[in-house]
Amino acid sequence: MSTNGDLRLEAAEGLSGILPGGIPKDRSTRRVIEPAERIAEILFGLIMVLTFTGSLSVAEAGRDDVRAMLIGALGCNLAWGVIDGLFYLMGCLAEKGRNLAAYKAVLNATTTDEARGLIAGALPPLVVSLLKPEELDALRERALRLPPPADRARLDRQDWVGGWAVFLLVFIATFPVAIPFMFIDSAPIAMRVSNAVAVAMLFAAGFAYGKVIHRSPVAIGVAMVFIGVVIVTFTIALGG
Repeated sequence: MSTNGDLRLEAAEGLSGILPGGIPKDRSTRRVIEPAERIAEILFGLIMVLTFTGSLSVAEAGRDDVRAMLIGALGCNLAWGVIDGLFYLMGCLAEKGRNLAAYKAVLNATTTDEARGLIAGALPPLVVSLLKPEELDALRERALRLPPPADRARLDRQDWVGGWAVFLLVFIATFPVAIPFMFIDSAPIAMRVSNAVAVAMLFAAGFAYGKVIHRSPVAIGVAMVFIGVVIVTFTIALGG
């Protein structure tokens, strides 16, 4: 069972999300992107490349067709990796802006009840349900003793690293599925190997996601394979 000290620590960590430059975090324990986000980026890149490999007619494809497909798949994932990385940075900046606004609102609150409501809104509901009103007040007092916040939200090094990580995950997910076409001359054989790699990657991603959400990894892995195949099939059908 958590002690009051543990709850205050957890609450302070949650409140630190709205304290720019306030409660320091151990940067070595911060994840650049969360496991679920990493899995989502890999799946996105994988499905993108599958729409290219799946649209290749192996019965009629020559080396030029395979080369064009590879260039298209790599180029598309490169472009979407850049776009997704930029979206990630935009999301980080928007979150920092909201946090900064919430922090200033806590500092400028005119009543105790208003400050409590603002702090409670920044914390996970489970944590809020376990905290006493005086503990919320203690958090506000701690915030008031911290240095003044920045005038505006800014991206930090961790955010830029996260943007690069998103780009790389989307782009690198292309290669395992595309590699068979680079080294196997027979298009039908390359397609079968590529599909086997894709199924294995979809299952592995689903297996990992099952662990993240505390569900059966095998069941989620199988479901991910099915969902991936359905999405690719519809994408190819609508695009063709």
